[in-house]
Amino acid sequence: MHFDQREQAALREVGLDTDDLQRASQLVADAVDETATELEAFFDREVVYSDMDLAHSAAQFAEHTVRFLDTYTHAAVLQGWLRFETWGVAVEDGRVLADDVVELTLAGRHGRTRFATTPEAL
Repeated sequence: MHFDQREQAALREVGLDTDDLQRASQLVADAVDETATELEAFFDREVVYSDMDLAHSAAQFAEHTVRFLDTYTHAAVLQGWLRFETWGVAVEDGRVLADDVVELTLAGRHGRTRFATTPEAL
């Protein structure tokens, strides 16, 4: 079940039973799976742009040649690997903000990084 012991106790206190908790947990897992599918589809393109600061670039928005995004999920956890042309990074979470903009939490970086289909979308 997705909820830890304290969360389960609090949800039971407001009237949810075990079946309700299991259903809510499944809804969370389904939502995470859907997000992972949407994120992989977003990165199924040749180039994306990001608000990531790169040491070797003076551009306002970084341009990345995409190889793939591979995600895996477990309950409320979404993780994966984003591979660009010459480097890659572990993905610790993500969400879709619009059809042309997503946001990922990348390992080793503070905060979230936005990716878009065009620089203007950022």
